[in-house]
Amino acid sequence: MNDGLRQLGHDAATGKTAYARTRPGGILEAMADMTALEAAAVWYALADAMTDGPPLEADEANFVLARVVEALGDLLPVAVRAVHQDGAI
Repeated sequence: MNDGLRQLGHDAATGKTAYARTRPGGILEAMADMTALEAAAVWYALADAMTDGPPLEADEANFVLARVVEALGDLLPVAVRAVHQDGAI
């Protein structure tokens, strides 16, 4: 998201998505990082399985690709932070 909010997951009772403004090194940042990682892993697994199956219709492929790009966009800042904290940059 571009408004400074990070996704923390979904409320099991309501099904609504929870968002928060996170602080570097805080527990909410860690939760948001884990959510981004889990979402990327799920979309990767789905996209991978779909490439092994029958050909997708254009609308189906576009939907999956959009979600994969969104997940990667959420995950890239997490990876950059991790590399930076490790001293590799």
